[in-house]
Amino acid sequence: MRLLFLGDMVGRTGRTAVWERLPGLISDFKLDFVVVNGENAAGGFGITEEIFRETLNAGADVVTTGNHVWDQREALSFAPYEERFLRPANFPEGTPGRGSGLFMARNGARVLVANIMGRVFMQPDLDDPFRAAEEALAACPLGEQADAVLIDFHAEATSEKMCFGHFVDGRVSAVIGTHTHQPTADHQILDGGTAYISDAGMCGDYDSSLGMEKEEPLNRFLTKVPKGRFEAATGPATLCGVGLEISDRTGLAERIAPLRLGPRLEETIPAFWR
Repeated sequence: MRLLFLGDMVGRTGRTAVWERLPGLISDFKLDFVVVNGENAAGGFGITEEIFRETLNAGADVVTTGNHVWDQREALSFAPYEERFLRPANFPEGTPGRGSGLFMARNGARVLVANIMGRVFMQPDLDDPFRAAEEALAACPLGEQADAVLIDFHAEATSEKMCFGHFVDGRVSAVIGTHTHQPTADHQILDGGTAYISDAGMCGDYDSSLGMEKEEPLNRFLTKVPKGRFEAATGPATLCGVGLEISDRTGLAERIAPLRLGPRLEETIPAFWR
């Protein structure tokens, strides 16, 4: 089974690039399942229902989020009835929406996707992510109810991300880190067969500060005095994510490699897709 995960869409330029490129990627590489993190899609802060639906129309099977999930207040209204919209599973009980779901891939496989947020250097401070993972996996184990399991682990600290990967190793197909907007070079398959990367990067303008126009962030570092709001950068976007090949027999990972398409970073497509 072929899976694609695309990192945080940032602003108009990021989401437009995803909408324009994703249908071709699905067709050209015969992708079975696509997950996109959309938590920065609306001007860099949150996501609207319209953007969510356009992302599904472009071919995404699931849209995950993170700490900015409620920045657009309308998300509180559509989260409860949109099954393919996920917020972190470790929000307190009673929070609108859901943190995981079982979805059907194009090849007929059952894919569990869980969205979980770390706690180190993160706000809001949510419930224990390790316990949230245990609960999701107990309800839908790999090899029983699920043919593949993918976790979007939205966190700041690489130490927490790596420990989380080792914690679920052998029990999930992949742990894909998000949140820092910077693609890491540590994509690997852990000893138990789980694919891992600390951060998939973002889909946005890399001539920026994490997808934001760089002048105001730079000003705050230099002067400590805000002059204005952070605004999403509007230059050409680079898509960043990872491609995965999952065993149809075991549900564990066979291959993982980065995907980068755009003008700013060195382009690469998983060799095993060619």
